[in-house]
Amino acid sequence: MSSSPRAAEAPVAEEDTPSSLDESAVESISRGAPSWLSERRRHAWSVFEDTPLPSTRSEEWRYTDVSRVVDFADLRLAPDGMPAENGSRPAGLTAAMEEDLAASGHAVLVDGNVVHVDLDPALEEQGVILTSLRTAVNEHVGLLEELLATEVLPPEEGKFQALNAALWSDGVLLYVPPNVKLDLPVRATRWLSHAGSAVFARTLIVAEPGSQVSYVEELLSEDFDKRTLVSSAVEVVARDGAQIQYVSVQRLGRGVFCQSAQRTLAHRDSKLDTLNVNLGASVTRLDLNAQLLGAGAHSEMLGLYFGDQDQHFDHNTSQDHVAPDTGSDLLYKGALDDRAQAAFRGIIRVHPDAQRTDAYQTNRNLLLSDECRANSLPNLEIQADDVKCSHGATVGQLDSEALFYLLSRGLSREQAERLVVLGFLGDVMARLPLGGVVEKVTRAIERKLEHV
Repeated sequence: MSSSPRAAEAPVAEEDTPSSLDESAVESISRGAPSWLSERRRHAWSVFEDTPLPSTRSEEWRYTDVSRVVDFADLRLAPDGMPAENGSRPAGLTAAMEEDLAASGHAVLVDGNVVHVDLDPALEEQGVILTSLRTAVNEHVGLLEELLATEVLPPEEGKFQALNAALWSDGVLLYVPPNVKLDLPVRATRWLSHAGSAVFARTLIVAEPGSQVSYVEELLSEDFDKRTLVSSAVEVVARDGAQIQYVSVQRLGRGVFCQSAQRTLAHRDSKLDTLNVNLGASVTRLDLNAQLLGAGAHSEMLGLYFGDQDQHFDHNTSQDHVAPDTGSDLLYKGALDDRAQAAFRGIIRVHPDAQRTDAYQTNRNLLLSDECRANSLPNLEIQADDVKCSHGATVGQLDSEALFYLLSRGLSREQAERLVVLGFLGDVMARLPLGGVVEKVTRAIERKLEHV
């Protein structure tokens, strides 16, 4: 990694840091914080307590029984510390960091806490901010007080969103001033190290008018023998004419419940694209909402998932077209093997004033065994009369004609199946070809395909 003009200091564990997920944890985390933040945490905890646990009776949680996945009483907050020097860091974390050298900046988080930050000095001179939320609470008060867990992703969005807003330990702030363009992505690596723990982190990305930035984060861990929770809240704001690409690559180990809530706000003439790659964890739940708030705004929403054994993926997406002359295009594709299951529920909402909306939504699933299962529920909710909207979903087996063609060219059946699956999933990544991401994800998929 490049030298660090501002490296995050390692958080120091406090002896009286609570371990359970209760009100005392909120009070302890709030100690010494600004009054606005303490009140915001307490309000979020109140919302959490008043909000029932989602159940399968709800349309949005029909295919995921949370009560069988997570027990808040059994979870403990992850210790507030960092790994030792580079030589004794987990091999998986070190390998991921070494792959991400080409970047405008880096952030490394261990158990939800930022332990390293570096940023290209030239960008820092232009006013770009890349720092931990802990640091930003004191150094960038105005920005956080305005946007953190407020208009973008408030606690009222759901029980998990409220819990995250109350108990987040740290996270990343990325701010890009007007007309500043980052040629290389900012890369974040997040490592989880404690079985049976709960980790709450947030990401806030703000791109001012005319700016451009890409942000790539990767979530990693070993396999765990105890239920473990990773909770992420991602808030992304593209001001007028800004361009943002947000990428998340989730490769957590088994035993983890990965819960992520993401909301993007795209203002006039902005372009805000997302790519969510889910390959790891035992259970994954993603809530993604794109708000098209200004005329000319556009969002491309891409997703890729590959499950085996008994993995479970649940994607809940929404495209909210609030302003006229906006566009969105969602494509989520997944391959499932063994007893893996996937659920997709997506909705395009066109508000009354959003005339001339152009929106698409597609979910495609490839089944590699007789025991896996995919459920897909695309929806439209249109309140304007001058729009162009469509949705579709498919669930199918391997293409027999494609297999036959490859077999006739001398490939073994195993080689042919791997090529078909890689081609099926690869067309998602081709639409957002950020350097290093395609190669990293392809390698991870190939490892999963070794037993197909």
